[in-house]
Amino acid sequence: MTNVSNAQDLGNALRVARKRMGLTQTELSLAAGVGVRFIVDLEGGKSTVRLEQVLRVIDALGGSLKLTGLETLQVLAPVKEGRHGA
Repeated sequence: MTNVSNAQDLGNALRVARKRMGLTQTELSLAAGVGVRFIVDLEGGKSTVRLEQVLRVIDALGGSLKLTGLETLQVLAPVKEGRHGA
């Protein structure tokens, strides 16, 4: 598992994963359905990339995003109309 604390860490981790898989940036962009420029920006640590596209790149590399250190996430039941919680 790789610890990521900023955009540069994420970019570096994804670059290493891509290279270990023997993929070029162009090949990864095609596999993930994103532009090559997006891969360049992501690997370069650009902090304003779109999360949805980042997740597609992670998936294309065979990875997943896992959040740790948070309370257990539970699906919240929909709030009934007229109820605003207390």
